[in-house]
Amino acid sequence: MSRTNFDQLLEAGCHFGHLRRKWNPAMAPYIFMERNGIHIIDLHKTVAKIDEAAEALKGIAKSGKKILFVATKKQAKEVVAEKAAAVNMPYVNERWAGGMLTNFPTIRKAVKKMTNIDKLMNDGTFSNLSKRELLQISRQRAKLEKNLGSISDLTRLPSALFVVDVMKEHIAVKEANRLGIPVFGIVDTNSDPKNIDYIIPANDDAKDSVEAILAACCGAIAEGLEERKAEKADEKAAAEQAEEAAEAKPKRAARKAEEAPKTENEAPAAE
Repeated sequence: MSRTNFDQLLEAGCHFGHLRRKWNPAMAPYIFMERNGIHIIDLHKTVAKIDEAAEALKGIAKSGKKILFVATKKQAKEVVAEKAAAVNMPYVNERWAGGMLTNFPTIRKAVKKMTNIDKLMNDGTFSNLSKRELLQISRQRAKLEKNLGSISDLTRLPSALFVVDVMKEHIAVKEANRLGIPVFGIVDTNSDPKNIDYIIPANDDAKDSVEAILAACCGAIAEGLEERKAEKADEKAAAEQAEEAAEAKPKRAARKAEEAPKTENEAPAAE
C-alpha cells in the first residue's frame, strides 16, 4: 500500500510546477501537461517516487544512521524543523554554512565551542566578566545556536541528505555528491534532477506540498526506528536466554555428577 495517494497530493497542491519558460528539460519525464503556461507534475509518478524514497529512508533509520534535513526557504523551515525533530533527526533550516559536510571537523569544533560556553556559564566562570563581555559571549552563543543548534548531536557525517529545494540548496547537494552521500530531494519543474539519487517530483514552494511529502517520509523513518528498537529488544532477550542457559548447564552437569555414583553403588545391591 502506498504511503500517499493521488487525491491527497492533489489537495496539497503537489502538482503545480513552474512557468513553462522556467522549466528544466531534464524534468520532462515527470511533467503530465501544461496548463495556462504552467507545467503540471504527474502525481502518479510522485506517489511512486515517494514510496521509493520512503523505503530507502526507512532502511537508513533502521540501521541506526542519521539523515540530515535541509530547508532554508521560509515556507518549509518550520515544517522541516517539526518533522525532523519528531523522528530525532538533525536539520538545517536557517543557513547552510559552506563546508558543513566537506569541512565537518571544523563544524564539530564550532559545536564544541558552543558546548564549552554553556559549561562555563553554568559553573560560574563568567560571573566576574563585565556586562559588555557577557553580552558579546551571549550573542556569539546565540549565533552558534541558530546555525548549528539542530546538528549539535551529529557526531559524524550523516548517511543521507534530504533537501526540500535542490535548486536553492545546491551547495548542500554539491557537498553531499562530493562525499558520496545519497541525496533525497523534492524536485520542482525548474530544477535539475541529475545530482539527486532519490527524486520526488513535486511543488517545492507550497507549505502543504512539502508537509504532505515530509509526513510520508518521516512516517517511514519512524517505522524504521521502531523496527530497530524491536530488533534490539529481541536481541537482548535472546542474549539473556543464552546467558541463563549457559549458567544452567554447569548446574545440570553437577547434578548428573552427583547422581552418577549413587547409580553405580546401587547396581551390586540389585544383584
